[in-house]
Amino acid sequence: MVIRYLSRPSSVRTAALALGALVLLSSPAAATEAPAEPAPPRPVPAYSSTLLDRPGTQVRLGPGAPAVPGNVSALAWVVADAHTGEVLGARNAHRRLPPASTLKSLFALATLPRLDADARHVVAQHELDQVGEGSSMVGVAEGRAYRVADLWRGVFLSSGNDAVHVLARLNGGLDKTVREMRAKARELGARDTHVVSPDGYDAAGQVSSAYDLAVFGRAGLADPEFARYCSTRVAQFPAGGWSYPIQNTNRLLTGADGVAAYPGLLGVKNGYTSHAGSTLISAAQRGGRTLVVTVMNPQAGGGRAVYEEARSLLDWGFGAAGKVQPVGSLVPPEESGPAPSPAHAGGQAALAVGPDDSEWPAVLMVAAGSAVLLAGCVMAVRRRRATVARRRDVRRVGD
Repeated sequence: MVIRYLSRPSSVRTAALALGALVLLSSPAAATEAPAEPAPPRPVPAYSSTLLDRPGTQVRLGPGAPAVPGNVSALAWVVADAHTGEVLGARNAHRRLPPASTLKSLFALATLPRLDADARHVVAQHELDQVGEGSSMVGVAEGRAYRVADLWRGVFLSSGNDAVHVLARLNGGLDKTVREMRAKARELGARDTHVVSPDGYDAAGQVSSAYDLAVFGRAGLADPEFARYCSTRVAQFPAGGWSYPIQNTNRLLTGADGVAAYPGLLGVKNGYTSHAGSTLISAAQRGGRTLVVTVMNPQAGGGRAVYEEARSLLDWGFGAAGKVQPVGSLVPPEESGPAPSPAHAGGQAALAVGPDDSEWPAVLMVAAGSAVLLAGCVMAVRRRRATVARRRDVRRVGD
């Protein structure tokens, strides 16, 4: 006899256990046999991304790990390994804050692949009309021809909103570029970011997070063109028949304005507005390891604080690498299942040992079927014994 189970797999397993239990109960040895050991639970990753959803500082220090620096006043920050995406430590990682010009990193990720760096373009006045008042500028002028690569250097080094607007127009317009930036953020798993203006200029509803900025920085380092622009310290910007030097405004990269350059810094992007305060995405390499650090809106220390706090976090990250357990990841989680609960981080998931309500019908059906089968077997045995007895009686009468 073949029995087909039409229930879902968990119901089949539960039904099979019920059938096995029923068969064992019919045996005298059932009371003394030990139950079968359950299968071992599936391992849970060493980190849980849900830790980053919590407010405050999240870090899991191991033996010999340095303490998180106490001089960091930023509203939010993240320290992550650029290669693995593991987050080594964070504060308010998903707090939504205005990003200022660090949002230009997302603009570059969405737009760089779509524009030919060697193409030349003559700027029209209407391409500059919507540049916000008080914006940082590189000096793009109406009627002047620029290579696309020149405009990108204006974005990365001078944080030029004028260059952003011209590039966005070349990409099909501001609205199209904003839509593509939003789509790129979703693709990268940056769910805290909402883009209104591609240059990061203060706008109602425009926000990002320290986590998302770290995602953008990590993705940018993986793009050779992005990485080359963001690490450029000084370049010449065309001005008709001549050119003038422009210097990267990331002080940790250049060592300007009284901020010491950070050894091994790879750049990425800094920003400032009166609403956002100072913001920064920095990346540095040391001993074969690359870290990404984001800092949003320091509350003390003046204009240099964002760089000094990033310096402290980079130092901590290089000292803590290999001595802390990750508290999250910049890599989007798999769609196949939810992230493990923080209660199980670093441990093992609990086992469910009984069926839920939806499994009981299958259990009862199998149990009932098993009872019928056992009854049939008993009746067959009794009939066979009766037949044998009658045959013996016939033999005795004929002898």
